[in-house]
Amino acid sequence: MIYYDTTKMGAARHRSGLMRLTSRLLEELGSAVTAVSWDDHRRTFVLGGKRAPVRFDPADWLLTVEMFSEAERPGLTAFVRNPPCRLAAMFHDAIPLRFPHITWPQSVQRHPEYMKLLAGFDRTWAISEATRRDFAGFWNWQGVTPKAAPEVIALGADFDDGSRVQRDAIVPAQCPSLLGVGIVEPRKNQTFLLDVAQALWDEGLNFELHIVGRVNPHFGKPIAARMLALQKRERRFRFHAAAGDRELGRLYAAARAVVFPTLAEGCGLPLLEALWRGVPCVGSDLDVLRENANAGGCLLAAVNDPADWRAKLRSVVEDAEVSRRLQTEAMSRPLPRWKDTAQTLLQALR
Repeated sequence: MIYYDTTKMGAARHRSGLMRLTSRLLEELGSAVTAVSWDDHRRTFVLGGKRAPVRFDPADWLLTVEMFSEAERPGLTAFVRNPPCRLAAMFHDAIPLRFPHITWPQSVQRHPEYMKLLAGFDRTWAISEATRRDFAGFWNWQGVTPKAAPEVIALGADFDDGSRVQRDAIVPAQCPSLLGVGIVEPRKNQTFLLDVAQALWDEGLNFELHIVGRVNPHFGKPIAARMLALQKRERRFRFHAAAGDRELGRLYAAARAVVFPTLAEGCGLPLLEALWRGVPCVGSDLDVLRENANAGGCLLAAVNDPADWRAKLRSVVEDAEVSRRLQTEAMSRPLPRWKDTAQTLLQALR
């Protein structure tokens, strides 16, 4: 039996990237797994609406893709140290340790304990090679020997389970549109993108910029305020704080490129999602993004380098041949799918 941890997914008030990942993977795992959640009072995992404690067999697997700590799940440390079954996990990033000044305080406090607990799992998968190196480096620094060497697993590009966009490249005559998708916070670097866009507008380049994302309540409000002020005076800029699936689909369909000036990622799913929709991506030149960008359809610009970003964005907006080439690469290159992620896990755990 394979049990799948849905503790946070069931209680989530918004669909963050991690919540979307958890639910999307569950869709593909289907009847091969049984959903469970942690019960703070019973200090164990329970089943469904009846909240009956799970009767684990030693040969069973508990699979989690969530993040956790003893403070969030009382009794979990004892559960992991003396587990009633085998434990497996996918882990996402070490960003709270690398960028604590721009990470949720709760995440900064939780992450070292979370990373140490994962070392006691029987199977672990990192969502990128860069993340695997981060975790291995942390464990080595802490003098922790993981129970099993971490592996790398590819996440799917088909988040909405829709058909992949594959057609001839087109360069419409209307004003080009650039699209940024992601939570509004310093890590996603929207302020830098606004600076670059303003410089290009000042140079006479004509394009629209749309930014979609909920606002991080700890760090995002000043960024949101700047964007709201900008759209009052700049008709070519729009901030979509609560775009629905239909509106987001329309923005993707109209976009010349997705722009992704992020400072740090665990995998870089916005890049993969853009490519699935046939939209090229201009992103930060990070190791983690290169893992998916090098196969085509992307331009990478040096992190926080205004001149390089202006040059890359100008090329996709002005140069029709560059746009066609990137579109063709985006629509013809291989892309991972969530069914493959699920099958990798099931083959390992059965």
